Amino acid sequence: MTTIAILGSGIMGSALSVPLADNGHDVRLVGTHLDREIIDSVKATGVHPGLQVKLPDTVRPYQLEDAEAAFQGAEVVLSGVNSFGVSWAGEQLARLLQPGMQVIAIAKGMQANEQGDLRILPEVLMEQVPADLRQRVSWSAIVGPSIAGEVAVRRHTCVIFAGRDQAALDRLAATFRTDHYHVWTSTDFVGSEICAAMKNCYALSVGFAEGTLERQGESDSPYRAQNYEASLFGQGAIEIGQMLRLLGGRPETAYGLAGVGDMYVTSAGGRNVRVGRLIGTGLTFSQAHERLGRHVTLEGAAAIRVIGAAIVKLTERGVVAPTDFPLMRALYEVIGKDRQLEIPWSSLFGGEPLAGRQLESPADKPR
Repeated sequence: MTTIAILGSGIMGSALSVPLADNGHDVRLVGTHLDREIIDSVKATGVHPGLQVKLPDTVRPYQLEDAEAAFQGAEVVLSGVNSFGVSWAGEQLARLLQPGMQVIAIAKGMQANEQGDLRILPEVLMEQVPADLRQRVSWSAIVGPSIAGEVAVRRHTCVIFAGRDQAALDRLAATFRTDHYHVWTSTDFVGSEICAAMKNCYALSVGFAEGTLERQGESDSPYRAQNYEASLFGQGAIEIGQMLRLLGGRPETAYGLAGVGDMYVTSAGGRNVRVGRLIGTGLTFSQAHERLGRHVTLEGAAAIRVIGAAIVKLTERGVVAPTDFPLMRALYEVIGKDRQLEIPWSSLFGGEPLAGRQLESPADKPR
């Protein structure tokens, strides 16, 4: 039996308590300062209000002020906060971690400096921890297609545990793996995390298609816009591969669970797709976000702002070509600059060849 402390009782962190409890581990679920009602609900009824699922009886809930007790004797720590809480989580871990612990995170996103240099969120998480302790803790992340509710009700789910320490990954995989929660490992830490961040961006763009049909008054047409969706999905896969090559990830990572696998499930629904659909109807991003509710967390939009702005700076520095990342640039115009949607169709897939689609001039025709 392993003792696991989960920091953050949102839907994914809490859902992951299910396979851990199924394996007979000692699971301690610690709420953030925003999670008080969740922890109160789990204490009173066992039901997680966001998941609408009763968590296993062996999962023990703790409020944040009791975090030290929850972390006492823990061997594995799951950072269950989203991308907006990573720095805060790192600050908490700085006081709660002990040498030898294994940390695994779920947040999806990236950060960039003033020059446009991008970095993965686990680096942001670990930099809050003092260097001497940081080096005595293993760091990894969970990526791949994983809808929290499906994990919580034990649907078959395949994920990647990514990090730099293969031995630590093997131990973590054995801790989490069940007959329904299937775990593979990868030492392509950077590449896996790039996929986790960028798939949200391109999944948002897939939502444009249904919104475009609605704007055109064709919501009831038997002919959908799946060609549109597939085109943006395909371009997204290409651009993720480009970013992997740029930042030192393995290009093949884009074409497995961490990349297209996760992008597929994210494109199938959720908040990113809903805001994309609203933009497709003709709304600006700010109007679409207002329609959904300003309280709604949109990790895809946040990643577009960071990555899109970074690509502009990297282009100015000559690190990337002006023709690289055409879809991400278009998404940045829509999300980062709040402009109307315009897809640069002829710039996708390396640029559409002009030959063959231009009309012949009369002088070119045989006499």
